[in-house]
Amino acid sequence: MSTPAAHSAELRLVVLGRTGEGKRSAVSSILGLDDSPQDADVTQECSKHRGEAAGRRVAVVSSPAWFGSGCDPEERRRLVSSFVSLSSPGPHVFLLCVPVNQPADGAADALDALTKLFGAPAVSANAVVLFTHTEELEEDEQLEGYLATWRKDLLQLVERCGGRYHTLEARGGEAEEGKAVEALLEKVERVARPCGCPLYQQAEARVRERQAEMVRRRRGGDQAGDVTEEEMEAVREEAERSVGDLEVDVESIFPPSAPPQAPSFLWALWEKLTGWTRWLPRVLRREALLGALVGLFVGGPYGGMMGATVGSVATEVVRRRTQKAK
Repeated sequence: MSTPAAHSAELRLVVLGRTGEGKRSAVSSILGLDDSPQDADVTQECSKHRGEAAGRRVAVVSSPAWFGSGCDPEERRRLVSSFVSLSSPGPHVFLLCVPVNQPADGAADALDALTKLFGAPAVSANAVVLFTHTEELEEDEQLEGYLATWRKDLLQLVERCGGRYHTLEARGGEAEEGKAVEALLEKVERVARPCGCPLYQQAEARVRERQAEMVRRRRGGDQAGDVTEEEMEAVREEAERSVGDLEVDVESIFPPSAPPQAPSFLWALWEKLTGWTRWLPRVLRREALLGALVGLFVGGPYGGMMGATVGSVATEVVRRRTQKAK
């Protein structure tokens, strides 16, 4: 399906992530907006913002976490229909916000959901991992090194997205943040082809139908040729928001799951371990966490002794390496 001329030069981005994973900050950074709470992170509704970024026309759609297992089927259908209609005729990229200080399970679920809805190319050709919460890294530590050394699970997400990842949390002030946004949009342009699939074709057909109806009502039955480009764009935005639910078979794509349970045992332990290590100096955090994890997986009194030993040895290695470097 062809793209309307008014939107052919516009980059369309869909930002996905759970509450607290940096989605709101990402939208604000891209479009230079105030970090306002009136966003999908808080309202649990899909939102769309248009503007200019690095000399380009950009439309950014932000969506709540409809991909979670605890989402009600009707709510999931409504949210999917909303963000698909707002990003029709198809986004150039899906930006998946992934905190560097959390396990990769939730982000992997999001990629699985995108694959089920739009097909494998939506992930391999149109998705970018957008790392957030990078302030957790040490001052002299680069994201690339951190991922390669400590977070192979996050690298697996990147591999699923065609090797594409980025962060907008540049160190160095507004100038560096502007460069980070420009670099992101360059990556988006390299993707080039908008995500297209039957669901987006259905959405675009409905949007155009609603758009034509609205124009006819406004012009009292006259043809759309009398409408200016600005008016057509405003009517299209209204049409995108009034499409209603699309024909998304959420029951088969997302089969019913067990009722939401308390956080898993391992996840709860991960939260505790990362929590109590925060008060330690940064250089000791990983070594302490490493020892604790060894004790956790070995188990029993021997696990505790082995974990303590591993943590102590790792800390001593870092201490000596630091002294040697001075």
